[in-house]
Amino acid sequence: MKTYDWIVVGGGITGATLAYELVKTGFSVLLLEQHATPQNATRYSYGGLAYWSGTTPLTRQLCQEAIARYNILSQELDADIQLRELDLLLTIPADSQPETTAATYAQCAVRPHLLSLQEACDLEPLVNREAIAGALTVKHGHIHPEKTAQAYIQAFLRAGGEMQISQVLQLCKGGVQTNTAKYHSAKVVVCAGGLSRQLLKSAGISVKVYFTHAEMIEIPPVDLRLNTLVMPANLQRFQLESVATQVDELWNQPDQEITSPILDVGAVQFLDGSLRLGQISRVLTNPQAEINAEASEQWLRKNINQMLPSLGNLSGNWHHCLVAFSNNRLAVVGAIPEFDGVHIFSGFSNPLVFVPPLAQHFANFAAGNDDEIISQLNILT
Repeated sequence: MKTYDWIVVGGGITGATLAYELVKTGFSVLLLEQHATPQNATRYSYGGLAYWSGTTPLTRQLCQEAIARYNILSQELDADIQLRELDLLLTIPADSQPETTAATYAQCAVRPHLLSLQEACDLEPLVNREAIAGALTVKHGHIHPEKTAQAYIQAFLRAGGEMQISQVLQLCKGGVQTNTAKYHSAKVVVCAGGLSRQLLKSAGISVKVYFTHAEMIEIPPVDLRLNTLVMPANLQRFQLESVATQVDELWNQPDQEITSPILDVGAVQFLDGSLRLGQISRVLTNPQAEINAEASEQWLRKNINQMLPSLGNLSGNWHHCLVAFSNNRLAVVGAIPEFDGVHIFSGFSNPLVFVPPLAQHFANFAAGNDDEIISQLNILT
C-alpha cells in the first residue's frame, strides 16, 4: 500500500486549500471527501470576504495576507473564482440606536460607515425602511465559494495530489480507515468542518471545536437585483457561539440543544442571479440531528419578508449544513499532542478570509520551519 506524507480529511474550502498548499510545498498528499457532490458549509456559504474585520494584530495580518492571496489566486489556480467587491449593508433594527451599534465596530481595521435611514435605502432599495433605523456599510470582498474550492482541488490534482471519494470512519495509527479501504500516511490533518469533533472523538481525542446546524434558502437565478450583501449589524451568531462553548462537557451528551436557535437575516446575490437567504443557527450536539425543514423555512421566509419583502416569497430550496467554530472566534489549528501524527485545521469564524493565508503558514510549518502565526494558534486554549 502506498504511504502518503499527509492525508487531508475533508474536501470543503479548508481541506481543498490545505491539500493544495501541502502538495505545492512538495509533500505527497491524499485528499479524502465523503461526498462526490459536497453538501457542506462551503457549498451554502454567502461567499463574503470580510477583509475589513480584523480587530487584533494577528487577524489584521491574516486579512492583509488574504487580500494579497486572492489578488493572484484566479491566475494561480487557472480558474474564475468570481472575485469582486460588494457594498456590505449591515442593517440596524428599527428599535436600536444607530450610534451605539456603530460603536461596536470601533476596533475593526476598516470601520464601517454609518448611514442614515434614507442613505441605507438608497444604497439597497429592496430593504424595508420600516424595519431599520439605519445601517452601516463597508466594502466587502466576494467570491463564489464552491467554484473556489473546486479550483483548489483541480490545481491540487494537477500538481500531483490524489483524491478519493470515501468516508473516513476512524483515525488510526499511521493513517485512516474509510468505508472503502485503509489509507496510510505519516500524518493526518482533519479539515472536516462540523464533523471534525465527532471524528476526533471516535479516536478518543477531545478538542474544543464545535458546530452549529445552519439553515438557508437558495433561490435560482432571478431578474430582480440585490445591490448589496445584506447582514444584520448586531450579529447574534457570535453570541450564540460564545454561550455554546462555556461548558464543553455538554457537547459529550447526545441529542442536546445547548441554547435556543437564532436567526440572522441576510441575503446575497451571485453573478448568475441566484440568491442565498438565511440563516438560522441551531446548537444541537448531534451532527445528524433531524431538522424540521418546513417549520424552519417558514421561520426564515417570515423574517426575510420583514427585512427584504420582495425576496421572501421567491421560489427556492431550503438547505441545511454544519458550520464549525472555535471558542476564540479564530480557529483550531495545529498538532494534537496526545495522538502522534494527527493535526486539526478547523473551526474558522471567517474561513474564506483566514483559510488561504493560514494554509500557507501551515504548509510552511509542516515543512519543518518555524512559523510565528501557527505558534499563536494553541489548540488547547
